[in-house]
Amino acid sequence: MKIEYIENPVYDTTNNIYSLYLAGSEMAKEDTILLESDLIFKPEILTKLITSPDQNLAVVSPFEPWMDGTCTLLDEERYITGILDKVRFNWSETGDYYKTVNIYKFSKEFTQQYYLPFLDAYQKAFGKNEYYEQVLKVISFLSSSALKGLVVSGNEWYEIDDPADLAIAEDRFKSGSEKLHSLEKRYGGYWRFPQIKDFCYLVNPYFPPAKMVSELTASFGTLLTQYPSGAAQQSLLASKIFNVMPEHIVVGNGAAELISSLSKFVTGKVAVPFPTFNEYPERFAAAEVIPVPTNMENFSYSVDDIIATVKKEQAQAAVLINPDNPTGNFLDRDEVLRLCAELKKLNAILFFDESFIDFAEKERRYTLLDEGILSEYPNLIVVKSISKSYGVPGLRLGVLACSDETYIMRIRKTNAIWNINSFGEYFLQIYDKYSKTYAAACDSIAEERSRFAKRLAELKGFTVFPSQANYLLCKLTGKVQAEELAVQLLEKYNIFIKDLSSKKCFEKGSYIRLAVRDQTDNDALVAALKDILG
Repeated sequence: MKIEYIENPVYDTTNNIYSLYLAGSEMAKEDTILLESDLIFKPEILTKLITSPDQNLAVVSPFEPWMDGTCTLLDEERYITGILDKVRFNWSETGDYYKTVNIYKFSKEFTQQYYLPFLDAYQKAFGKNEYYEQVLKVISFLSSSALKGLVVSGNEWYEIDDPADLAIAEDRFKSGSEKLHSLEKRYGGYWRFPQIKDFCYLVNPYFPPAKMVSELTASFGTLLTQYPSGAAQQSLLASKIFNVMPEHIVVGNGAAELISSLSKFVTGKVAVPFPTFNEYPERFAAAEVIPVPTNMENFSYSVDDIIATVKKEQAQAAVLINPDNPTGNFLDRDEVLRLCAELKKLNAILFFDESFIDFAEKERRYTLLDEGILSEYPNLIVVKSISKSYGVPGLRLGVLACSDETYIMRIRKTNAIWNINSFGEYFLQIYDKYSKTYAAACDSIAEERSRFAKRLAELKGFTVFPSQANYLLCKLTGKVQAEELAVQLLEKYNIFIKDLSSKKCFEKGSYIRLAVRDQTDNDALVAALKDILG
């Protein structure tokens, strides 16, 4: 391929309209492909562009929230009827928008008769520090049949303007286990990848309702521009929701912040059933973590197993996540209260994480966020993730409760003064109006989990473990291993699941965790698994 360079010597004081103008004489000689250098894209786009019978095309993509820059409007025959700059952009109308990818095909005739004359005129009128898209905007305004749109998917290209864009583009175009591990290391932010269906991270697909979202949206401008309240006001709001005295509860920036804060006061030996949510053992750096014996066939354990370990090791505390993550193992209310009583006799603390307890079957569902229970057991510290249970992980909310007011004050002082933003505070303020809707949403999760588990159990080489949470632990008993399955689901179906191979007790690489989403998404996953597992 022969490459000719056309240099713009005044690039620092002009824009791309002048650079293109300098190349005009070459463009007039033959049909032209015009593309910008800050793009990464699949080569199929060029193939579609060149082989299309349409002579003059702009590659466009249905608008997605991550996109920025010039957008177009298309008619039923894909002719560009309008090109919108940032001034005319309207977020309420983005369903009709197509983002320009900045890849074009111009015929020689179009360049000679339309584009170059208008380019020259526009430049003389408005100067050299403009964008060449403005010329296309004028042409589309004067003639709605001059240029067509070639529609491509948003996952076929990406524009790279800064290091953050580069990182996203790399994740989009990586493949195999490299892509999987790269996504895993993000720990969220998957709204940047709208094509991905996330079965890895755990939220409530049935809450919040549209009405609550509308109420939050209506106050967006105020919440965005106003400071949130301090910790005392957040505790008042949480106390109303959970029926706990304000001095006995503290609100955190997600449960993760609260775990980090309480870990600063945890020393000695702590009994923890494994496998578990890694945040607890990893944060308890000043303590000695003692594993509670667990049945490795079904990853179950009992209250007696925890009590025996605390007695044998003379542990100062125990951690119980109920339902447990990632196994879904569940202990009923009476058993857990017996554990509280036994540990109280032993002068040992119980850290009880009930982040997923609202998803248990209705007849088994309970909470220890109760003033009577907390008062009876001052050795009980309850942690709950609002982000997971209530389907608002972007707000980052969690609570920690204990009847020991001194302990609560220590946690509150450890947290930042403004650890909760105004959106999170407003959510706590308006939640009571939607509490019945939330209860119904949890019932829906329990019902859908049961149906989903039955469908998964029908798959060959697939074992599903009992769960009372919004996720299912599954074991692969055929030839396909966890990482291989995760990669195939991601590459073939844009489905992202949790490969548990890096977690303690799952090192053999045959275990996965699947979030429970709504019926449509869950059925799509079952169909994909059937295809891969045969």
